[in-house]
Amino acid sequence: MTTPLVELRDVTRSFPGPPEVQALKGVNLTVNDGEYVSIVGPSGSGKSTMLNILGLLDRPSVGEYRIDGHLTGSLDEDTRAAVRAQRIGFVFQAFHLMPRRTVLENVMLPMLYSGTPRAEREDRARQALDRVGLTHRIGFLPGTLSGGERQRVAVARAVVTRPSLLLADEPTGNLDGVTTADVMHLFEELVTDGLALIIITHDQAVAGRAPQCIRIADGRVVGS
Repeated sequence: MTTPLVELRDVTRSFPGPPEVQALKGVNLTVNDGEYVSIVGPSGSGKSTMLNILGLLDRPSVGEYRIDGHLTGSLDEDTRAAVRAQRIGFVFQAFHLMPRRTVLENVMLPMLYSGTPRAEREDRARQALDRVGLTHRIGFLPGTLSGGERQRVAVARAVVTRPSLLLADEPTGNLDGVTTADVMHLFEELVTDGLALIIITHDQAVAGRAPQCIRIADGRVVGS
């Protein structure tokens, strides 16, 4: 039997009050290597809380989160950071690029503290930018790029460490329709290459592109 890449078991996340808020309530989720899953729901439904737990940016109040079958609840912060760096890539709506660093330097950043020699960091960054079609922009600053180009840089930065899982939080929220289609096509190519992808979105059209669409409301999974 294949071990899931990530697995949530009866996960609840509560935030103290008063009143106490339960952002997630008994959530279960299983994602295997190379799967493409969307999680859709309205604002405040718990989507971002789920992403933070999946990305080891937060911990469940109750329940279990496993990566490759290993429990994560008892991991210290250094170990959690190491697992994030090695196994998980992130793409956000706001891109989060360093404005005074070039495109190439932005993509090299995730490898800066991994001990990877500079020549290898640069080579891998160039490969990642080639993968997203932006080798002609390597010396540009992010502020000179279009929204779609900045999101492609963010995708290159997310995959340059060769993670197993890519988490995308509203990745098309700042893009127009044509650019959204281009970025979604890029994501789907990455899945074809074997990357597991979880997209958090409120956009039904974006969510519907995934083979598995999980609907969340009021902190609970209400359908798939």
